[in-house]
Amino acid sequence: MVRVASYCRVSTEKEDQANSFSSQRQYFLQYIQQHPEWELFAVYADEGITGTSVQNRPEFQRMIQDAYAGKFELILTKEVSRFSRNLLDAIAYSRKLKSIGVYIYFLTDGICTREPDSELRLSLMASIAQEESRKTSTRVKWGQTRQMERGVVFGRSLLGFNVKDGKLTVNPEEAWVVQRIFHWYGVEKLGAGKIARLLQEEGIPTHSGGRKWGSSQLMKILKNEKYVGDLIQKKTYTPDFLTHKKKMNRGEEAFVTLQGHHEAIVSRELWDLVQVEIKKRNKNEAKHYSVCYAFSGKIICGVCGAVFVGRQRKRKDGSVIRRWGCGTAVREGSQLKAASGGAIIGCNIGHLVRDDDAVQMVQQALAALTLDRKWILEHISGLIGRVRDEMGETAQGVSHIQKELEELRRKRENAMDAYFAGIITAEEMRCMCDKYKQRENDLEHQKEKDCHINRESQQEMEQVVQELLNGERFSEGFYKILVEQLTVFSERRMELRLRHLSQVFCFQG
Repeated sequence: MVRVASYCRVSTEKEDQANSFSSQRQYFLQYIQQHPEWELFAVYADEGITGTSVQNRPEFQRMIQDAYAGKFELILTKEVSRFSRNLLDAIAYSRKLKSIGVYIYFLTDGICTREPDSELRLSLMASIAQEESRKTSTRVKWGQTRQMERGVVFGRSLLGFNVKDGKLTVNPEEAWVVQRIFHWYGVEKLGAGKIARLLQEEGIPTHSGGRKWGSSQLMKILKNEKYVGDLIQKKTYTPDFLTHKKKMNRGEEAFVTLQGHHEAIVSRELWDLVQVEIKKRNKNEAKHYSVCYAFSGKIICGVCGAVFVGRQRKRKDGSVIRRWGCGTAVREGSQLKAASGGAIIGCNIGHLVRDDDAVQMVQQALAALTLDRKWILEHISGLIGRVRDEMGETAQGVSHIQKELEELRRKRENAMDAYFAGIITAEEMRCMCDKYKQRENDLEHQKEKDCHINRESQQEMEQVVQELLNGERFSEGFYKILVEQLTVFSERRMELRLRHLSQVFCFQG
C-alpha cells in the first residue's frame, strides 16, 4: 500500500471560500478511493492564504515535516498553482521531497515528479502560475490606487476615527482626547512625555484599550494628517509580489493625497501650530546635541597624541564633576602588559584634567588678552540688531503695529467723510472715532512697550557678551567655538590655543 497525502489551498479574494475548500477536500477523498493500492494518510489544507509564499502556510509546513518523518510516499494536489505560485518554491520543494522518496502528483496538469521530464514541465507550469500572480498583483494595486483617488480609505480604525467600508467617521468618545493632546502640545507647549503621564494619571485608555501611553505613540498622533481632515495614502508599499512584505514609501511610489477629505477633529490653525512646534523642538534638540561639551575633542595628549575622553562622577553632595583623561592611558592604578616582553600598552601620562580647571584656564586666557572691548561690543550689538531684524523679532512687530495705526487713521477719516456726506449721524461718527482713537492709543502704548523690552533685551545681551569677553561667564557653545586645542604634557604642563590666535597660553597644573 502507498500512503498518500493530499494538499489543497483556497486562495484569498474568493466569494465562496468555504464551499470551494470543502469541494477540494471531497475531490481528493473520492479520487483516492478510486485507487485501491492507495491509502489516505491525511488531507492538509490551508484556507484563505495566498500561494506566492510557503512560509506563511502552516498546513503546508506541517506536510513537509511529516514527509521528512516518513509518514507517506505520495502527495496529491490539484494543480501547480495550488501547490505554489512561486517558481523557486515549487521546484525547490519538489526536489527536496524527491530526494527522500516522496513524489508529487499534480492531477489537473498531469505532472508527476517521478517522471524524468517532470521538472521541465513543472518549471513551465510554475512560471505561468508565477506570471499570473504578478499580473494579478499589478491589477489589484492599480485598482486600489484608483479607489484611493476616489477617497476610499484603506486601513484600520485609529484614535478618534472609525474606519468602516472605506469611510472615515469621527468617534466622539475618543475625539476629545485627540483635541486635548493637540492643545497640550501646541498651545500649552507640553512635551510628549508630559502629555503621556497626564493621560495615564487621568486613567484615559489608549485606542487599543490599554493604559500605557508613550512619547512615540503621541508623536505619531500629532503628525497624522487625518486629524485635520486630510488623507495621505500609500505610505507603505509592497515591492515584491512574492514575499508580500511591506516597506515604508520614501518616494519609490507616488502618494495619494486628498485635502479636506473628511470631517476634521482639530482646526487647521491648531494643526499648523503643532507642526511648527514639532519642527522647532527637533531643531533645538539637534542644536543641543551638536554643541555637546565645550572640550569634547579639544583636549589632546602631548605624549601619545590621543584625544582625551570625558568621564563624569557624582559627588556625595549630589553635584557632578567631569574629568578628562587620555583615551589610551592606563586606567587608575592598573597597567596592561603585552603578551611578550611585558611592555606597557597605551599611554602612562597619568594626568586627568577637571572640567572646571579647563574652564578657568580659558577664562584666564581671555582676561589676559589685549582687546578693544568697546569696539567688539559695538559691532556685536549691531550684529544682534541685524539678526533680530532678519528674524522678525523687532521690525516685524513694529511694522505690524504701524500698519494697523495707518488703517485706523484711514477709518477715522472715512467716518468723518461719511458724516459730512449725510450717510451717518454725528453721534455715530463720534462713537466710531472714539473707538478708533482708543485702539490707536493702545497700539502706541504697545509700540513703546515693545521698544523698551527690545532695549532691555539688547542691554542684557551686551552684558552677556561683556562677561564672556572678560572671562566672567561660561558658555558651552561659546567655548566650543573659541577653544582650538588644549594639549596636556607630562609633569602637569598644559598649552592652550584659542581659535584664530597665534598666541599660546601655558599653564602648570
